[in-house]
Amino acid sequence: MISKDELLERIGNRQLVCGTVGLGYVGLPLAVEKAKAGFRVVGFDVQAEKVDMVNHGENYIGDVVQEDLEQLVFAGMLEATGDFSRVSECDFVAICVPTPLDAHQQPDTSYMEASSRAIAPHLKSGCMVVLESTTYPGTTEELVKPILEEGSGMRCGEGFYLGFSPERVDPGNLVYKTKNTPKVVGAIGEDALECIAAVYEAVLEGGVTRVSSPAVAEMEKILENTYRNINIGLVNEMAMLCDRMGIDVWEVIDAAKTKPYGFTAFYPGPGLGGHCIPLDPYYLTWKAREYGFHTSMIEASMTVNDGMPEWCASRTARILNDFGKAAKDAKVLVLGVAYKQDIDDYRESPALRLIERMEVRSMDVSYFDPWVPVYRYKGESRRSIPELTAEVLEAADVVVVACAHTNVDYDFVQRHAKAIFDTKNAMKAVQDRENIEVL
Repeated sequence: MISKDELLERIGNRQLVCGTVGLGYVGLPLAVEKAKAGFRVVGFDVQAEKVDMVNHGENYIGDVVQEDLEQLVFAGMLEATGDFSRVSECDFVAICVPTPLDAHQQPDTSYMEASSRAIAPHLKSGCMVVLESTTYPGTTEELVKPILEEGSGMRCGEGFYLGFSPERVDPGNLVYKTKNTPKVVGAIGEDALECIAAVYEAVLEGGVTRVSSPAVAEMEKILENTYRNINIGLVNEMAMLCDRMGIDVWEVIDAAKTKPYGFTAFYPGPGLGGHCIPLDPYYLTWKAREYGFHTSMIEASMTVNDGMPEWCASRTARILNDFGKAAKDAKVLVLGVAYKQDIDDYRESPALRLIERMEVRSMDVSYFDPWVPVYRYKGESRRSIPELTAEVLEAADVVVVACAHTNVDYDFVQRHAKAIFDTKNAMKAVQDRENIEVL
């Protein structure tokens, strides 16, 4: 196998070829940054449409700059393929594939397993393999390592290096992108850790923190998102209590965050969305059972957050009643179905479950989202109202703000809507509030 010193020299001279498996929200930005740093990059994906778009310099990820992608592709620094035999060209392979939950809320590792099996027969001696997909502690060593060893005929640490470096992607964040977000790396063996960390240090500006094992890196990623899950669960529960007590929870939070220490502001909403926060705690609670441990605080927060779409649907029905309208057959207009503002990503969006729960109550629901013209949920597609007009707003019995997109004129909404339920406090700057209720 290539020695550590030779690998480090090749990293410094940008002589490595880097592979990225999975060209989605994590993989494509990472591939672009590696190519911008001077490494030739080969992206792998099973979706022919993504492969074709990349090879034509056509961007489909919000955090990637179109001009950067075009220049890198046309300069021969970045290409995509569905041919996994070309892994044999790569000295560094990052696996960036989804890790969803199955129907029983247990980790679905099928994408990681399939990717590992696809690359294993083609690994070259001395290749560095890094799993970036969020998963439960132990995955790299217990699941990925045996597949790679069996498929490649090489032993980890002797024929190839293996590590884990959790993705940190916040779609739509205007400050922190792949390039300047700090990275954590854990690997099997000191040589693997040094070489893998050196690749990220050559690409990223945010700095690299090295930890003692892949399991530590896997656990820290779960901690990051579980921390947010628990605190959002706390503030969602506070919001429900404040509603009963007639207290404005948003004013409470604004007052609390004036404390310069010991308090971080989190905000309520109709539930949790995205590819991490609603899912990651389930990985940990599932793994904890193997050790006879019950993560009671985590599970309590998940119960609160998972119940928010139902609670918001009930609150919508109550608002309709307050305005003299029965929930059955009431016309409801939902503003925003993305999981966070100003992006087109609706993965695990609570707005979709909110719409589902309102329709269970026989409400007639339509939606408007300038970022998500069409979405697919449980096998069915729905299309946004093309334009938010006065007539559309006036026809609705209640308008429910489920995502706080900034390209919506909320003063216009307030003037033309009969009743408004603002679950995100998106209308906080609107002066006339006689028809607005907030979560």
